[in-house]
Amino acid sequence: MITLRFYRIYDIGREIDLDWLEKALAQNYFTARTSFVRVKPKSIMLEDPPLMIQMNPIRVERDGRPFEFSVTARVYDIGVISFCFIYENPEAAIAELEEIAFLFAGQEGLADFYVQYLKTLGEIIRPHIKGFSINPDFYEDYSIYVTDHRDDSIDPVALLVGEKTPLSPQIREDILKNSLSYTIDDLAILSWDSALLCNPDSPTDIIDLIEFANVQVLELRYYDRELTREMEKMYDDIEHADRLSQFRRGRQYHAIMAKLMQTSAEISEIIEKVDNLIKVTEDVYYARVYATALRVLRSSQWSESVSRKIEMIQENYSMLSDEVRIQHSNFLEWVVIILIALELVFMILAVHS
Repeated sequence: MITLRFYRIYDIGREIDLDWLEKALAQNYFTARTSFVRVKPKSIMLEDPPLMIQMNPIRVERDGRPFEFSVTARVYDIGVISFCFIYENPEAAIAELEEIAFLFAGQEGLADFYVQYLKTLGEIIRPHIKGFSINPDFYEDYSIYVTDHRDDSIDPVALLVGEKTPLSPQIREDILKNSLSYTIDDLAILSWDSALLCNPDSPTDIIDLIEFANVQVLELRYYDRELTREMEKMYDDIEHADRLSQFRRGRQYHAIMAKLMQTSAEISEIIEKVDNLIKVTEDVYYARVYATALRVLRSSQWSESVSRKIEMIQENYSMLSDEVRIQHSNFLEWVVIILIALELVFMILAVHS
């Protein structure tokens, strides 16, 4: 048995009420909520399980061979849509898995189909989500190869890299060090854009954990980019404010500060939801798989970048606040000086009158 699963994950830039969306789509589409089937309910905690929508299958031709993929879409409450193209052959040997994987290396030949399904799903859910929009050029992609047994006849590193070229020992070591097993019969090897799962039982839960990790990384990338844009705008606004008169500059500073506070609060809240998207608690092996997936996908680097930019925004807020306070203090000093001067003028006028 072999299965190839090709993912492409997009952000729509706003949160989604999944309960409401599920009710809205229930009459015309098959939908279901994600659940983990091989663990205790408390072992993996989902605050709001994503909504799965079954899409129509597609037929793709590569090198003259036709392949039929089933297609599912998952909608996440944090504002993410994940497409998965699934090719499954219960009778195929692992050698065919390798052959097909090379045909679709780097998800070759699937890009136009993703855009097509993105448009189709957009037409389905746009009436139910206010301000729905997606940038088709910003996404996370990942491939998962599944077989029902371990087999040393194929090279897992070449399979995951998608190249038949002999690879250096360093590259091989970097990939193979991310290997995990629960029993002597199963194996999971994770790389930065693909994974190989060998398991006599369907590793559905591990597949879902890897998808969740990719969703989290996509969101961190998305908000890292948004923070970069906000910071560029912030510096432009401050530069513009510095060219204004002192009175107008203070008002502009107040406007910038309000925007900075709003941006920092909104993105901090969203990042907290992203971090709490899923909690793997009691299952040690699943916790290791999930932690490995996040590490391989460099989640910590994106998280640190987001945290650093939020800190920089907060520091600029504090700087502007200090500047406004100084300007206000200077203004009050001038008011006192003017009042004293007026009082002296009135005293002099009173003496000469």
